[in-house]
Amino acid sequence: MGRFVLRRLGTMLLTIFVVLFINFALIHLAPGDPIRILSGLDNPSEEMIQNLRERYGLDKPWTIQFLTYLKQLAHGDLGRSIINDQPVGPQIFEKLTATLVLTLTATIAAFVLGTVLGTFSAFHYRSKLDAILSFFAYLFYSMPSFWLGLMLMLVFASWLKILPTSGMVSLREQQQGLGYVLDVVRHLILPSTTLALVYAPVYYRITRASVIQTLDEDFVTTFLATGLSKSQILRKYVLRNAILPTVTMLGLHLGYVVTGAALVEIVFAWPGMGRMMLDAVFRRDYPLLTGIYLMISVSVAIAIFITDIIYSVLDPRIRYS
Repeated sequence: MGRFVLRRLGTMLLTIFVVLFINFALIHLAPGDPIRILSGLDNPSEEMIQNLRERYGLDKPWTIQFLTYLKQLAHGDLGRSIINDQPVGPQIFEKLTATLVLTLTATIAAFVLGTVLGTFSAFHYRSKLDAILSFFAYLFYSMPSFWLGLMLMLVFASWLKILPTSGMVSLREQQQGLGYVLDVVRHLILPSTTLALVYAPVYYRITRASVIQTLDEDFVTTFLATGLSKSQILRKYVLRNAILPTVTMLGLHLGYVVTGAALVEIVFAWPGMGRMMLDAVFRRDYPLLTGIYLMISVSVAIAIFITDIIYSVLDPRIRYS
C-alpha cells in the first residue's frame, strides 16, 4: 500500500506539471493581447506598450516565460495580475473560500440525496415510485443550472420573500459570530440547492443502475436463500459493491469544486472564483488565468488520488501491484 501511495503521488505531481505546461502554452498562444487591453483604446504609443511588455516579461518567448514562472512558483509566488497589478495568490485564495463553501456543500448534499434515492429506487425497480423518481431525475438533469437558479430566486426570493436574492452576506447588517454564520447559511440555501438539484440526478442514475446490477449477482440470491433480510444484504454487501461508480463521480466533482459553479455564482452574485475566472479570460490576464488553472489541476489530481485510496478501502478485491 505504501508503494502504491508513493507511486500515485509521483504520478499526481507529473500530471500537474504536464497540465500546467499545456495550459501555460495555450494561454499564451491564444489570440488576444493583455497589454493592448491594459493600455486602452486611445491609440497608445508603441513605446508605452513595449515598456509594459518588458515590465510583465511578455517581451520574451513563452518558453522563457514558463521557466521564469516555474522559478517563481518554487518560491510560492503565482505572479502579479496584469490588469490590476496585484499578487495573484491572495486574489485567488480570497475568492476560493466562498467557492468551496458553496460547491462542497452542494456536492455533498447531491451525493447523499442521489445515492439514497437511487438505492431506494433500485429496490423498487419498475414500480410507480421508481418511474416518478426517474422522471424527476431526468427533468433536473436536463435543466440548465442558471435557469433553475433564476426560477428558485423568483419563487423563494421575489414571491415568497423568505430568502435573499444574492450575495454571501447582508451588506446592510454587520453580523458577527453566530449571526454571521446564520446569515451566510441563509444566502447559501438557494445557490447550493440549485447546484445540488443539478448534480443529484447524476448520482441517482449511477447508483440506481449499479444497485440493480448488483442485485442480480449470484451472491445476493445465495444470501436471500440463507434467510438474510434485504436490509442486511443491502447494508453489508450490495452498497459496498455498488457504490464504487458513485464514488468515482464524487471524486470527479470534488476535483472541480474550485470553478465548477461559475454560472450559479454569477446568477446569485456569489463572491467566488466564477466571476473572477471569466473576467481573467475576457481580459487575457495570463498570470491570473495560469494561477486559476493551476488550482484546478491540483484539486482534480488530489481528488483522483483520494478516490483511488477510498477504492482500495471499499473493495478489498482491488489490488495494486
